[in-house]
Amino acid sequence: MKLSKFKYDLPEELIASHPTYNRDESRMLVLDRKTGEIEHKIFKDIVDYFDDQDVMIFNNTKVFPARLYGNKEKTGAEIEVFLLRELNRDQKLWDVLVDPARKIRIGNKLYFGENDEMVAEVIDNTTSRGRTLRFLYDGPYDEFKKSLFALGETPLPKSIDREVEPEDRERYQTIYAKHEGAVAAPTAGMHFSRELMKRLEIIGVNFSEVTLHAGLGNFRSVDVEDLTKHKMDSEQIFITDEACDIINKGKDQRRKICAVGTTVMRTIETSVSTFGHVKPFEGWTNKFIFPPYEFRVANCMVTNLHLPLSTLMMMGAAFAGYDHLMNAYAVAVKEKYRFGTYGDALLII
Repeated sequence: MKLSKFKYDLPEELIASHPTYNRDESRMLVLDRKTGEIEHKIFKDIVDYFDDQDVMIFNNTKVFPARLYGNKEKTGAEIEVFLLRELNRDQKLWDVLVDPARKIRIGNKLYFGENDEMVAEVIDNTTSRGRTLRFLYDGPYDEFKKSLFALGETPLPKSIDREVEPEDRERYQTIYAKHEGAVAAPTAGMHFSRELMKRLEIIGVNFSEVTLHAGLGNFRSVDVEDLTKHKMDSEQIFITDEACDIINKGKDQRRKICAVGTTVMRTIETSVSTFGHVKPFEGWTNKFIFPPYEFRVANCMVTNLHLPLSTLMMMGAAFAGYDHLMNAYAVAVKEKYRFGTYGDALLII
């Protein structure tokens, strides 16, 4: 499967810059993966596709305010620092990306906040853009984390070409987010409102929660035509015994098992037995799913309408079938659906 097969014409104006007013009122294109048949719905109509004892799997990761702006010592040059992950809690070490990277060398100090209330020292180069920072802070850890996150802003992807607004802190997050660690939101889950979750619960749908701390690799471009040569960034995942029990019981009863988002699909496909049962797991995954691929757990999926050439779109094609997905995207463009992080939903059944 070649990268160029995932190119399509997406008018700039169809990339959503803001979420819909109500989470569950985005549009939803429904695609039958067997027949290719398409329906046009509103997201809250999703209740019509599920029954008692069906299972929905959610990613309960929580996005933290990962983008900071600091100033370099002496020159005062503005530097964007993107926090990727905490490396050492006691030493306050963080793996970060810096931009512009050419100006930042080992030993440089960066100052954050109007009154330089946070200082960090560059102690290592990890990649051409990557650095390791040690934050110089004497107070308790909780106080440090609170101060650091107060300086940060919501890490909207670059495809949303505008300033971050106050509402983004709540909307670039699912309502069931629990475990802090993501720098990218599991966007399919952002369509679920509390009211909609309650309606699904009343029907008898069972909810299973897994955790994948989504990283910037979700937005990284693929630079190789041969997809077998693309390497995904590793992301941390957690699957509990309880999550497995709910999923596996649904599998055994031949119920609908719905992966809410590409991060969920990657998580459950990372830890699955030859019998199609999910196993408890704590570790890392760099699984890259693209056509052809045999899925062993979920039989339906909620996702978004993704940008051309993205790994997220490739997974959708693997699940729906390449031709069905490309046709659905062509219809979505024609019908002026909204694409990207804050865009409309795609239910593949």
